[in-house]
Amino acid sequence: MSDMRDTMLTGSEGIKKTILHGGTGNLPKFITGTKVTFHFRTQLCDDERTVLDDSKKVGTPMEIVIGNMFKLDIWETLLSSMRIGEVSEFWCDTIHTGVYPLVSKSMRRIAEGKDPVEWQVHTCGMANMFAYHSLGYDDLDELMKEPKPLYFVLELLRVQQPSEYNRESWALTDEERLKVVPVLHGQGNKLYKQGRYQEATQKYKEAIICIKNVQTKEKAWDVPWLKLEKMANTLTLNYCQCLLRMEEYYEVIEHTTDIINQHPGIAKAFYLRGKAHKEVWNEAEARQDFSRVLDLDPGMKKAVKKELAVLNMRMEEKNQEDRN
Repeated sequence: MSDMRDTMLTGSEGIKKTILHGGTGNLPKFITGTKVTFHFRTQLCDDERTVLDDSKKVGTPMEIVIGNMFKLDIWETLLSSMRIGEVSEFWCDTIHTGVYPLVSKSMRRIAEGKDPVEWQVHTCGMANMFAYHSLGYDDLDELMKEPKPLYFVLELLRVQQPSEYNRESWALTDEERLKVVPVLHGQGNKLYKQGRYQEATQKYKEAIICIKNVQTKEKAWDVPWLKLEKMANTLTLNYCQCLLRMEEYYEVIEHTTDIINQHPGIAKAFYLRGKAHKEVWNEAEARQDFSRVLDLDPGMKKAVKKELAVLNMRMEEKNQEDRN
């Protein structure tokens, strides 16, 4: 193994790459619509390096289409660092592996000749989605309850540009999209708590895109549409909380105003917009938003009181400066 070398993957945190067998030629071009064929082996980071999945055992390589919001977007990142024929091992931190159990389940079901189970939004409602369901495989249930870092050993077999193959897409089904949402939501919350706001916004954004994709197929303001809308609003407000921490105040005002125009009863939207107005010295707007919060949710009295105290102090300072 003369060409074994460790490299950090450019611009990606929580990934370590070791080339086991060098590939040939230049780095292939990966653009939206590029079809990538590869073998993969997924292993736990335990002493035995327990194998979870191995496409060679199944006998067929994996195919994905770049930019298709593929279930495990991290694979796109890993593969785009590889040359044809290369075999590399990637250690990936939990931030990248959270949705792996869901991906693995649907791949295993396909390998067993079963279809990934159809599951109708309409019959079971959104609530069940957040409840913990067994995936039907003990090792995946384990991983779902407690995400862990994983090793992916990938062998890049073929890269075909959009013009070079018939496009039948490996896109997510609506059902799969919705299953990914609570996972992304949870990852976003975890990153937010760790103060990794930029990364958290990515997770929230991805979850919102999944929901919006499914929502376009529902009739506006019907019950299924409204359930999706509610989920999207929750995620958008989480996204805005990150933006506040990142001092993107005008963007917060924009997103919260969109929500308020459509759904004027959401206290948290007024609260976050009030905070953003406060930061950019829009005193009248901030006061108006905070008083709406109290109308809608008297339980937020304490939080609002605190915000108003800060607002008063800031306006004092600003008036002092102006006088000087």
